[in-house]
Amino acid sequence: MKVLATLLLSLCLPGSSAHTARSLNFPTERKAPQAARKGGRWYFAENGHAVYCYGPVRMIPMPDGGIQRVATFCSGEKPIVPLKD
Repeated sequence: MKVLATLLLSLCLPGSSAHTARSLNFPTERKAPQAARKGGRWYFAENGHAVYCYGPVRMIPMPDGGIQRVATFCSGEKPIVPLKD
């Protein structure tokens, strides 16, 4: 009976080594994996590279009066990528 009481007391005391060791073994909080985007398409960019984009292709006006065809919502650093015609 004394052994059981000692064990329960050691688990309940905040400064006990058994309690601290047990609290360190809790799993850390992890983020849930993000769902993969569906519906993307590969495009040939103006700079010669292939890009994977999820949005629609748009025509945007250029400052010199022309029109540029671009892909939107692309993976990588640029959200809008000019396309090669």
